[in-house]
Amino acid sequence: MALIYIADDEPNIRKLVAFGLKDAGHESMEFADGTSLLQAMNRKLPDAVILDWMMPPPDGLTVCRMLRENEKTRGVPVLMLTARGEEFDRVLGLEIGADDYIVKPFSIKELCARVRAVLRRTERARPAEDVLEAGGIRADVEGHSVTKDGVEINLTAKEFDLLVFLMRNRGRVLTRDTLLDQVWGVEYFGDTRTVDVHIRYLRQKIENDPDKPVLILTVRGVGYKFAE
Repeated sequence: MALIYIADDEPNIRKLVAFGLKDAGHESMEFADGTSLLQAMNRKLPDAVILDWMMPPPDGLTVCRMLRENEKTRGVPVLMLTARGEEFDRVLGLEIGADDYIVKPFSIKELCARVRAVLRRTERARPAEDVLEAGGIRADVEGHSVTKDGVEINLTAKEFDLLVFLMRNRGRVLTRDTLLDQVWGVEYFGDTRTVDVHIRYLRQKIENDPDKPVLILTVRGVGYKFAE
């Protein structure tokens, strides 16, 4: 589950986009102008921003430029959502730093697919940590080893891959489909119960009380997350 900020001065557009993102398994926050969006970015960074061009000042293009000039926010993906569909406008938006450009009227399914594609590109581009540490668990990715409070834990290859992916995304809710796609791969034809089984085995090895997990948390109706 990703957190997406939606900035658009049209309430109906915001509600439509928010509904589509929720249906796709994401969280969202809505903003009617660029100023409130920028204030929220200072408090918490989202996984992506959907930004209307034609907002009251500062308009979407200005906001996009400001996000790219700020070291803290420059890595957040930005999708421009606008009625300006001319080639010049699209090129300008992309040159300013937008990751994608969606012209109104738009298909909500296409928008969600573009959000998903941008999130995947961002995930692949993120520098991988060689050693992950959280909650007393230390995973040495290159050495393919895991310790709990300094004591080595024996994991299967798939349990190790699952733990590493959860730890790299700690605090972020991951759907079962996402885990299947990222850990098992697109060629895997099993169902999501495979994820549940591996989570259960993993908890038995890393949790003090597998029946009351504090590291790998279940988010009902969605999936799992590694606690922050």
